[in-house]
Amino acid sequence: MEVISKPIIAKEILEALQTKIEEEKQVIVHCCFPASPFLGNLIRIWNTTYLVDNSSSHKSKLIHAENITIYPNWTVVPFMKDFWFTLVFSGLPKDCTSFDFKEIIPEEGGFFVKSIKRNSSDIYRIKISE
Repeated sequence: MEVISKPIIAKEILEALQTKIEEEKQVIVHCCFPASPFLGNLIRIWNTTYLVDNSSSHKSKLIHAENITIYPNWTVVPFMKDFWFTLVFSGLPKDCTSFDFKEIIPEEGGFFVKSIKRNSSDIYRIKISE
């Protein structure tokens, strides 16, 4: 019977992996589109939606959208009910303390939430409006 001893991983490799893990951390943003008295409200998110670090030029890009369609498709918003959807973004820089939620689109009405304070979980709940 062959005995396999525990492998020893070089410290440099462990440090490099740790850096990679921190770079890959994802940011989850739960978005609430408040209840509207208008029937037939439509909503969508563009791929050009970012989390923009307030103290650098870093932009975390949208990786995944849950419960909302991506441009050019539309999602119908229920009448008089808050509508929730979840967006997953690539990680923010380690030293980021606040960021903007910004939909950069070639028309009016892009979503924008200014100066969201960074937390240790990188999970946020924001209220958006047109």
